[in-house]
Amino acid sequence: MNYWLVKSEPDAFSWDQQMANKVEPWTGVRNHQAKNNLKAMKIGDLAFFYHSNIGKEIVGIVEVVREAYPDPTAEAGDWVCVDMQALQPLPRPVTLAHIKSDPAFDDFALVRLSRLSVAPVGQAHWQRICSLGGMT
Repeated sequence: MNYWLVKSEPDAFSWDQQMANKVEPWTGVRNHQAKNNLKAMKIGDLAFFYHSNIGKEIVGIVEVVREAYPDPTAEAGDWVCVDMQALQPLPRPVTLAHIKSDPAFDDFALVRLSRLSVAPVGQAHWQRICSLGGMT
């Protein structure tokens, strides 16, 4: 299993909407590196759901339930999406400010590649964020 981080602007698509809809296609990715990350996702992989712009915090965990397929929102190109299922919110959201203040995250994609909307997360970072977020 691999771990990921996916970003969404909460005024466009929020964690509450993800929870209400249960399974949603992760559409609208228009960056080639992020697209390649979507293509690398496998069923059962987990991802942190991050509110960008407003909130700037990791708020929940989703699971990949359908691997990459053509993004129906793309007008042209070979853009893809995956289907994500809401699993659970973090009991305590983990803020970007907290992550940036912790030297353990100096090489974390959210810090190093701040504009990337879909990024891999290493196991150590995954476990640390789960701990910070109150997951046992």
